[in-house]
Amino acid sequence: MSLQAHIDAIEAHVEDSSKGLPKEVFYLASRLTPMVNVDLLVKNDEGQTLLTWREDEYYGPGWHVPGGIVRFKETIATRIDAVAASELGAKVAFKKEPLRMNEVMHPTRNTRGHFISLLYQCVLISPVDPRLEYQTGRPKNGACAWHTVCPDNLIKVHGMYKSFIDSQQG
Repeated sequence: MSLQAHIDAIEAHVEDSSKGLPKEVFYLASRLTPMVNVDLLVKNDEGQTLLTWREDEYYGPGWHVPGGIVRFKETIATRIDAVAASELGAKVAFKKEPLRMNEVMHPTRNTRGHFISLLYQCVLISPVDPRLEYQTGRPKNGACAWHTVCPDNLIKVHGMYKSFIDSQQG
């Protein structure tokens, strides 16, 4: 079978890449090229940072800055809105220029091992979905909570944002 035939077979499994990729195709793409993602630094009037709980096979359990990978032919603004909706159940306003750009490379992992991360300063313009608000005990995947300082159990890769989380300013 030719390389083109393999490519055609993979593409046959992708209905609309602008809506995301099947997990296996996404993982393949992430082994071939860096992924571009947006991260949302959401601050309130008290200077607290809104973080969400995440548990997955690549980053383990911990708090993280909400974010998502930009889809094919999707604007950054559309992805920021989609992340706010899916991870916070809310709407945000954001500054057009990113606060920071990071190139993130995992030293040994190939799948999901290279990202260009753009951090955007955001503010809520609608409340967080109350069903997502962290209550007590061990957080559930997708829970969110305001943090005054960077928590000890922030996922390791988001340590690059510690100074933004600890800062009382956005």
